[in-house]
Amino acid sequence: MTDEPVPVAAPRVVSLYNAANALTVLRLILVPVFLAMVVASQMTDHDWRIGACVAFCVASATDFVDGWIARRWHLVTSFGKIADPIADKALTGTALVLLSAYDQLPWWITVVILAREWGITALRFWVIRYGVIPASRGGKLKTGLQTLAIAWYLWPVPEPFDVIGTWVMYAALIVTVVTGVDYVIEALRLRRAARLA
Repeated sequence: MTDEPVPVAAPRVVSLYNAANALTVLRLILVPVFLAMVVASQMTDHDWRIGACVAFCVASATDFVDGWIARRWHLVTSFGKIADPIADKALTGTALVLLSAYDQLPWWITVVILAREWGITALRFWVIRYGVIPASRGGKLKTGLQTLAIAWYLWPVPEPFDVIGTWVMYAALIVTVVTGVDYVIEALRLRRAARLA
């Protein structure tokens, strides 16, 4: 009597054309739109500033929604894994550079935040063969604070309420640096554990 082969379920293929990836692409498309609006505003025209702020907020919202959709309906793709962080960094980086270029934000803050963002992205690729470093709660708080601070700078907030944006940005900066250190420690632990295994 011979054993009959046990059928094996074919791996689920996720289409590249799905809602999560579409939102990521939309975020990438909104980056030059946002840039053009800020340049048109020169950070002096209220209407263009409001438009730029709305574009930035819509693009930022897609970051939260596309990740939720991808996890909820199992639509994670290799394209999404690569394009999503690139879209995030492009949007935030463009906003910070523009704010500094128009003397709204000190350059050193922009440099510190961007160095952390791109450094952690590089770090994730460095240890990817040992494991994945998931986004922490601190990382999500960092993203939320950065988004709120940038939006506050973009919107023509009247004095004295405009100073709130400065304090939110300093809070975002602190969380950005602290979580960056945490990610470095986690990456080193992950690498050490993989070597000892």
